Amino acid sequence: MHRLNNETNKALILRAMRFAAIDIGSNAVRLLIKDIDDSKAANHQQERIAYYRVPLRLGGEVFERGKLSKAKTKSLVKVMVAFRHLIDVQEVEAFRAVATSALRSAKNRDDVIAAVFRKSDIKIECLSGEEEAGLIFQNFKNVSSKFNRDLLCIDVGGGSTELSVVRANERIAWKSFKLGTVRMLKGTTPEGEWERIKAFVNECRGDKPWLAIGTGGNINRYHRLARLEKDANLSVSAIESIMKELSAVPLAERSALFGLKRNRADVIVPAGEIYLKILQFAETDFIWVPKVGLADGVIVSMLRDR
Repeated sequence: MHRLNNETNKALILRAMRFAAIDIGSNAVRLLIKDIDDSKAANHQQERIAYYRVPLRLGGEVFERGKLSKAKTKSLVKVMVAFRHLIDVQEVEAFRAVATSALRSAKNRDDVIAAVFRKSDIKIECLSGEEEAGLIFQNFKNVSSKFNRDLLCIDVGGGSTELSVVRANERIAWKSFKLGTVRMLKGTTPEGEWERIKAFVNECRGDKPWLAIGTGGNINRYHRLARLEKDANLSVSAIESIMKELSAVPLAERSALFGLKRNRADVIVPAGEIYLKILQFAETDFIWVPKVGLADGVIVSMLRDR
């Protein structure tokens, strides 16, 4: 975690603490900046100050060739330098940069991390799958007792899917799987990964029904396309219906018809397939979409570390 020293930090702490998280994913690189008022320890007041997303799709190279090209590395360096300027301008007190499946799988990841640090003074942490699942879980630490049922937290990214099981506010099991939207597009999902996911869900099943929670940009988009209220559950039938509509439209036309970014238009269908199959394994017909993710969990973890 980076700590920034400047004269404004004392004033920031008095009203709220400003944190930033950089999430270097397989499909996109994101910067999230939040103010958090921790005067009420049990219920932190959070305000999103800024959010930036750059669709670099690092996984497209790594999952096919095993490493990042010089051109893609230069692009990542430029993005991180820009993010560093934005962090400085927003007078952030502390920030943390983490990388997930694509960068942690790259053979030249140490060289890439060193190049980023030289130009931006940002040190990237490559998370293990288990660490990634743990940070996402930070968003739901106090949720299971509220709903009085077990939680199955499902986070689908470009290169991996993280599952966490929460019972009575305790995370009792978690696992990362090499199954993601970019991997599916590239045909690089390891054989037997679906069977491993099914076995994990069955092993963790308790006496109470699951409450499935979905995180990730694609499930957020499904929720939006379903035109649901903020806290309304997204049904399996709604996901199936939207997937059918998306699949019937040529890829070149999806962005305009559904209001999708071009780098979202191709991965949204495989994302739906992943969520639907896991919900089938869990024998539940809906999913709650709170619209938080890894970057939010990173910020919560920084606050708790203080």
